[in-house]
Amino acid sequence: MTSGSTPENKASRFPFGNDPAKVDRYLAFWSRAHTRRPLVGFSLLGWFPFEAFSVCRSWPKDGDLLPSMVDPQEFLADYQRVLAEGDRLDDDVLRGACPAQGAIPWLSGMVGARLRILPDSVLGQEMNLDWDSALSVRLDPTSPWVAKYLQFLDVLVEFAAGRFPVSHSPEIGPTDLHALLRGHTQAILDLELEPERAERLLWRCAEVFAEFFRLSWERLPRFCGGYFDAQYGLWAPGSIARLQEDASAVLSPRLYRKFVQPVDRWLARQFDYPLIHLHSTSMFLLEAVLEIEEIRCIQINRDAVGWPLERLLPYFQQVQRAGRPLLIRGEFTPNELKQLLDALEPRGLFLQILVRSESEVEGLRLALGW
Repeated sequence: MTSGSTPENKASRFPFGNDPAKVDRYLAFWSRAHTRRPLVGFSLLGWFPFEAFSVCRSWPKDGDLLPSMVDPQEFLADYQRVLAEGDRLDDDVLRGACPAQGAIPWLSGMVGARLRILPDSVLGQEMNLDWDSALSVRLDPTSPWVAKYLQFLDVLVEFAAGRFPVSHSPEIGPTDLHALLRGHTQAILDLELEPERAERLLWRCAEVFAEFFRLSWERLPRFCGGYFDAQYGLWAPGSIARLQEDASAVLSPRLYRKFVQPVDRWLARQFDYPLIHLHSTSMFLLEAVLEIEEIRCIQINRDAVGWPLERLLPYFQQVQRAGRPLLIRGEFTPNELKQLLDALEPRGLFLQILVRSESEVEGLRLALGW
């Protein structure tokens, strides 16, 4: 039992610790209201949710994943186990689910890519399409991967029965889709050699990305009156979308501003509470990303093999100086958490802390001053 907990602790009185009173701390996060400490959530799921599901581990490695191999019912026992961490970890966050919890790149399959099963994940294979084929890409509601994804959403909503929120899955964004459709190297060349076609393709990919979220939210009930992103345990009072442009890490700021920034600005305008997911490899683009005022929250990974914390701190501070809510996700030692608290304002700060065992939590909680 965690420090200060009692048998009547609020985490035990609601399924999976989903106390509606937690919404107040999310509202304070989004508004960057003054607070004594940041919003904090602990997660045992780790970087590779694939490993959390026994059915995923049973799939043949190096083979193709097909829609017929995915039975949502086979995931439910593991969902129950994963979400149950909320009954034991008395933190600030709501816990919910999305189809396969990010273990399947649904959007890649929806646009026609082969999905290859790796030891700890599933990867959409580059399609290397010609221009006509790439520019004709769309989200076909009758495709097997779309149908399987929507079925998975329906199964999760029924299984949740109001006990936890159900959300969209985390998916690749326009530059990533461009790279998937044309090939990563070719996508870079496209921007320089055929800029008009490349720009058209990025806008087409943005439309596909937005349509994916619309399809998702048409089927999902609100939770505590709002919307949810299951990857981050992030609740918002209005529609929420997670933008991603991992492939932009190889673009110059000039190319980002010319081709990607207008697309991301348009995408952000389609939702009430858009956030963008970034890695340390994209920090050289942070200033250009912050120029998109419509992006409400900046999410930055402290990656397992990325930059040391000391190198990331100035970028975290840059986000806060810009007046944006900041969500930091990663593994941290107690001393690193103290560094974060010393360097950053608690208002508008959300720390999603990945832990490998529950025994780590007490020491991290003490470092946070709980």
